[in-house]
Amino acid sequence: MTVPGIDWPRLVAWMGAHVPSEGEPVSVSLISGGRSNLTYLVETTGRRVVLRRPPLGHVLPTAHDMRREWRVISALHGTPVPVPEPVAFCADEEVIGAPFYLMGYVEGAAVRNRQELATPGPEETRRLSQRLAEVLAEIHAVDYRAAGLSDFGRPDGYMARQLERWCQQWERSADRQEPAYDRLVARLRARLPATPAAAPAATLVHGDYRLDNTLVRADPPEILAVVDWEMSTLGDPLADLGLTLTYWHDRGDDERASIPVAGDVTLAPGFLSAAEFSAHYAKVSGRDLADLDFYVAFGNFKLAVIVEGIHARFRQGKTVGEGFERIGGAVPTLIARAHRTLDDGTA
Repeated sequence: MTVPGIDWPRLVAWMGAHVPSEGEPVSVSLISGGRSNLTYLVETTGRRVVLRRPPLGHVLPTAHDMRREWRVISALHGTPVPVPEPVAFCADEEVIGAPFYLMGYVEGAAVRNRQELATPGPEETRRLSQRLAEVLAEIHAVDYRAAGLSDFGRPDGYMARQLERWCQQWERSADRQEPAYDRLVARLRARLPATPAAAPAATLVHGDYRLDNTLVRADPPEILAVVDWEMSTLGDPLADLGLTLTYWHDRGDDERASIPVAGDVTLAPGFLSAAEFSAHYAKVSGRDLADLDFYVAFGNFKLAVIVEGIHARFRQGKTVGEGFERIGGAVPTLIARAHRTLDDGTA
């Protein structure tokens, strides 16, 4: 059996030695791949399990950390935060060429566009979007110390470090002048909490929370598992919310349609608007969202840097596929949206 990223004979031998209770492996197939971690379905004589490994080719030593993902789902399993069942971790790169872990298969789907919510209907879709806010609040309510995650990140100065990190990424990627970018960085820097004590209390943060990073049962609506924890750490919970809202496409926001990231799932009939989602999160979490405009502006800034990196790789001939020739146009749009958010004081 030949599947990219998998040495099938070695995987079968490893599973037989380390997780014989899962049954004999029968087949493996790629579920999802790309620039992020790769996900495979492994069929065994006992049940289905899922394998996660880093992308193929060279990756930075600190990127795509399998042990980090494994650690967080192991810590959260059994808490109110829905995650797949952790099964086994393998640090031995000789098995399939990289560290990997196995988790239980979840009978859900990643929902990426509004057509996928046509069958449940508006009422069920509204409830699903409410659950998206509630699960985010549950992540932020985890007692990370009790869960054994006290050393999972450095919460003090989190937003300041995030700003500097993404500024450095911009310097590595940008090959054009964007005067509005420099002014945005100055405005964000001026809004950073003056002291660690002035920042919101640290929580576990997912780092890339949106509906298509969950596994969903659409009817009746429920989020069965939160996945893709590779960006998770300890930090400011409102940074999670701000980035989630950056991906939002509200009805009537024609400009948002020109930003080719994330799907159009939030346009499904019944789905909460960004303002409704924020209000529901505030209600269930009890958090003060008075400074949410800063976090949404920061989310637009971060996404602009990510898109600029994709644009730069396309110009260098390192990215192929449809639509990449247009993606660079989203960068000034995202920067302008960040400025408007700070100008208006509303998210």
